[in-house]
Amino acid sequence: MPRELGALQPRARGAVRLSVDAPLGRMRLAALRQSGSLRALFPRTDSRAVQAVLTNTSGGVTGGDRFRTEVAVSEGAELTVTTQAAERAYRAQPGETGRVETTLDVTGPSRLNWLPQETILYDGCAFHRRLSLALDTDSAALVVEPVIFGRGAMGERVTSGSFDDRIEIRRGGKRLLLDRTRLSGNPAEALDRPGVAAGAGAMALVAFAAPLAEAKLAPLRALLPGTAGASLLRPDLLVARLLARDAFDLRQTLLPVIDLLHDDTLPRPWMI
Repeated sequence: MPRELGALQPRARGAVRLSVDAPLGRMRLAALRQSGSLRALFPRTDSRAVQAVLTNTSGGVTGGDRFRTEVAVSEGAELTVTTQAAERAYRAQPGETGRVETTLDVTGPSRLNWLPQETILYDGCAFHRRLSLALDTDSAALVVEPVIFGRGAMGERVTSGSFDDRIEIRRGGKRLLLDRTRLSGNPAEALDRPGVAAGAGAMALVAFAAPLAEAKLAPLRALLPGTAGASLLRPDLLVARLLARDAFDLRQTLLPVIDLLHDDTLPRPWMI
């Protein structure tokens, strides 16, 4: 197909903007705006927090797609955000990149639990993702971002494509964490290197920013296998990196970690 015809193919667009607060101590959805193929659902749960489930109705992300999520939590509220299913980054046409941007803002003595399910990268994908989290001095957040490099059970490997991921956390305007992952060319070859991932096909970043983060370090380390590690970067910031052979092994480690740091009912989509 000529390049000029490929450029005319339809591309997915989606955006969700939501906020929760707790005036007079009662948590509520304060605002919601959604457009395109990105939607937010609010199931009834036994959780103490408001729970939002993001759904990409286009079925995945490919080159040229654009998705944006903006979340705000204030006035002592607690919000847990997850996804209905694993996100999928599919093969992209040359010169086209799928982009996902997430902006999270937590003010006052509030808490956000950002718990999306896995992002699965397919061979030939071109996927760029940005997540920015802003916290007040007395805010708390748990951020979990799992990534799968091809479905191991299906014999898949990501031998071409690009993945560019940037996660930034600030508190009171001061940067606490900047995590960057960039893989291109042959990601599988890079992941096979002992100093990168030693052949792992799945990984996750876990960041827990809270006044009591230091107290969670020892019990967290007790849960981790030899392919994972956790560090207390400062008294209110705990960061862990998990590597695993495949998605199944990653979940075996990740679910107890989320249970420990989330301290609430696990979102139902994670149990399906």
